[in-house]
Amino acid sequence: MALKTEEITTILGKGSEFEGKLQFEGTLRIEGAYSGQIISDSVLVVGEGAKVEAEIDIGTIVINGEVKGNIRAKQGVEIRHPGRLLGNLETPMLTIEKGVIFEGSCRMENLGKKEPAFKPPPVEQKDKDKKE
Repeated sequence: MALKTEEITTILGKGSEFEGKLQFEGTLRIEGAYSGQIISDSVLVVGEGAKVEAEIDIGTIVINGEVKGNIRAKQGVEIRHPGRLLGNLETPMLTIEKGVIFEGSCRMENLGKKEPAFKPPPVEQKDKDKKE
């Protein structure tokens, strides 16, 4: 997933701080601090030095900075050095460079299907009509 800088349509620059619900189209690069919720089918780039604390539902995310929160990515997740991810992932494609930090769990199959957290064992039926 090599991104060219001319593909980036919006930037939250260094020194900026933003809080709330963020929805966008195109490619967004965050260089500052953001907290809240991010929803898009597009590309999110978290720049080196950026700090994002959010629940993220995205098309693709490239992490070079720090992200705290859960990520659902429809296309893929790429964590580049010196990136840090502290949260859980759901994505069909994951790339992690050597030297990054990922604390959490990752789910890559059966995405979009709600599975119960605990599936009880099947109950055996006793045959009441059985003669002795």
